[in-house]
Amino acid sequence: MKSIFTNIKILAFALAIACIGCSADNANNQNNMTAKTDSTATDNGRTKVKFETSMGNFTVELYNETPKHRDNFLKLVKDSFYNDVLFHRVIRNFMIQTGDPDSKNAAPGTMLGAGGPGYNIEAEIVYPRFFHKKGALAAARQADQVNPRRESSGSQFYIVTGRSYTQDQLTQMQAQIANMRMQQILDSLVVPLRKEIMKLRMAGDSAALDKLSNELMAQARSEYDKAPFSFTDEQVKAYSTIGGTPHLDGQYTVFGEVTDGMDVIEAIESTSTNKADRPNEDIKIISATVVE
Repeated sequence: MKSIFTNIKILAFALAIACIGCSADNANNQNNMTAKTDSTATDNGRTKVKFETSMGNFTVELYNETPKHRDNFLKLVKDSFYNDVLFHRVIRNFMIQTGDPDSKNAAPGTMLGAGGPGYNIEAEIVYPRFFHKKGALAAARQADQVNPRRESSGSQFYIVTGRSYTQDQLTQMQAQIANMRMQQILDSLVVPLRKEIMKLRMAGDSAALDKLSNELMAQARSEYDKAPFSFTDEQVKAYSTIGGTPHLDGQYTVFGEVTDGMDVIEAIESTSTNKADRPNEDIKIISATVVE
């Protein structure tokens, strides 16, 4: 793990960049509101939604255990919100992303990915039950630096394609993710103290810095030990066979999965893209309908 002093130095720079890059998004999200619900699930089964796209059709089913995301998704579908929206971000062996209303009729080269319905959705991270296996349907969101509660975009979502991993790769990845989680906890502890840390550095008080470093590391370890990271047997089986994106687990709300048309998802994933990961030839959602 990086030393806390390296972490502080990097963090200070990252915070400055984040403030510049996310100021517009923060302003747009100041009046976020919870989407009105419109549940159409009339029994204990999962509601399905069929998407007709310019490259073929696929169907997803929505988890009842993530009701806010399910109901919001159904409301948008019934309001024809997704009609004519592009798949604006496609990364091979990772995922395909859509749901930005600004992508409708967007000119080539237009930067996309910041649009939405004007609200966010409270996180519903049901982990490890729902994870980023191939075909998982999950909500996009802003980064932790500006979105510590991990609230989801009101409309943007992605479908996982990912890749498969060997047992040794999963073991190594598990250790890396555990270290990343520890680093995230440490970051959250450092941020409120950055002014104090800078004062100590300016004063050259190495003894106080060492003491604070040890205290923060101990606190981070204590917090991490409350919920240490490890893959479940189900995750290991999925990631070593069908594949997925394990490093996203527990960070984003997974609220459904593809049940039909995965070949269409793979075809979209394989399309050529520009430097911003937007397909060179527009791929759009023609319509989305609830399967009755």
